[in-house]
Amino acid sequence: MKKHVIKDLLLVVAGNFILASGVAFFIIPNNILSGGVAGVSVALSAVIPLSITTLINVLTVVFFILGSVVLGKGFALKTMVSTVLYPSFVSILTVFSSSIEITDDPILASLYGGALIGSGLGMVLKTGASTGGMDVPPIIAHKYTHIHLSKLIFITDGFTVLLGMSIYGIEAALIGLLSVLSASFMVNKAMMMGMAEAKSIMIISDKNDLIYEEISKEVQRGGTILNAKGAYTKDDKEVLVIIVLKKQFPLANRIIASIDPNAFIVINDVKEVKGEGFTFDEI
Repeated sequence: MKKHVIKDLLLVVAGNFILASGVAFFIIPNNILSGGVAGVSVALSAVIPLSITTLINVLTVVFFILGSVVLGKGFALKTMVSTVLYPSFVSILTVFSSSIEITDDPILASLYGGALIGSGLGMVLKTGASTGGMDVPPIIAHKYTHIHLSKLIFITDGFTVLLGMSIYGIEAALIGLLSVLSASFMVNKAMMMGMAEAKSIMIISDKNDLIYEEISKEVQRGGTILNAKGAYTKDDKEVLVIIVLKKQFPLANRIIASIDPNAFIVINDVKEVKGEGFTFDEI
């Protein structure tokens, strides 16, 4: 348990640093209308006489309080570290970013800033915590609607960009949407980090025994036999189900084709595999 807590804490620290780096080195210097508190702060800085960094700090605390009230003590404890780290990292890194210009191209800044933001946010969410910022409203909505969290984050960030459009115009909003798309993609990738992605293969063949024997020997994967019946012929059928890692799929596919070219197979992507024979990290 202690090892698990330390691992989660390291992920939260690393995630907040990566998130803050994206904001400090890409979003703030180029005034990108990204999602999150950074995007809201960029939009509000045009009408509120405070620096973007100050607005980020204020909004982070406000959303932390909102999340603590609605989501309870457990959320508050998990998120407290982020509420301190994120604005602190942004304040420190902003000092360095003022003397280090990585890019002045708004499109590159939007894409790479969004990628870093999404990666950092995904790492924090993977632990069950939050950055205490604009991901709080999606987490609250997820609690009551059970809509996938990454979709809710994308919707919230989209509205954030629309807020900025009324101040900075359509072009700025279009550039900002690149950041939102990039961040949304990387949130999913970061949350799946360490989990085994695989392929599920369902095989209907008169040579299932030979297929299983060869796959078991060459790919070293087990299988499951399901009893089925043909809808048209009413004949009893055996369906062989095998789960293989993505890198093992081409070999398994060649084995099936070489033994029975007429085999009926259904292939599905498996986003997460847990159990004996597969490497995984528990969330």
